This record gives sequence, structure tokens and C-alpha cells, in this order.
Amino acid sequence: MVLRSDLMKAEVSALFLQQILGAYPDTPIVLLWDRATWHHGEAIRSVLSANSRLEIVWLPAASPELNPQEHVWKAVREAVSHNHTYTTLSDLALAFETYLRETPFSCSLLDKHDYHNLCARFI
Repeated sequence: MVLRSDLMKAEVSALFLQQILGAYPDTPIVLLWDRATWHHGEAIRSVLSANSRLEIVWLPAASPELNPQEHVWKAVREAVSHNHTYTTLSDLALAFETYLRETPFSCSLLDKHDYHNLCARFI
């Protein structure tokens, strides 16, 4: 899922959580999240308190190797921005967004624990 934003703040993260909840309306959701400042705040607490089927698992601080999203960012940067030229920041953002929407990503940490089969039991 992708939500483009010019700002990284809790209100935007709360909108992203609402987007996830809307995409999976009848499914329990466990979200692995790093400790970025925009993942905390009243807006986040409000979404969590209103949605008991959403649980946040906080990743350890300073552990990017455990964060599946870091693997995604690396792959996207290599595919989209390395050795490419864009005339505007908007074009670059669109290329990133398109790649994120159209590309399936694997994660060795999650694959190691067979998350596909685990998640399939809840869908």
C-alpha cells in the first residue's frame, strides 16, 4: 500500500493506518513498525484505541536489518533512482509510487518464519 505525503507526521501515519484498515475490513492486522517519530502521537493512539483488530509490534531501535520496509526502500531506490534521471521531483515520486504498487517484495526475515502461511490462516 502506498500513501504519498509531503510530510512525515503522526496524522499522515494515522491516515495510512485507516487505509490499511479499510483494505482489510474483517481481518486482524499485526503491523511491524519502526520507532520513527511520525509513528507516535495522539493521532496514532486514537486509531489504535478505535480499532482493536489492529496491533502494532514495535521493532527494536536502531535495527534496520529487522525492518522489512528497509528492504523495500533499498530495492525501490536501486530500481527507480539509481542511474536514472528525472526532470522533476514529482516524476521521481510517481516512479517510486508506481514501482511500490506494482512490485511484490519478499523479506528474508518474514520468509524465514513462513509468514505467508501464517497470514493465510487469518484471511
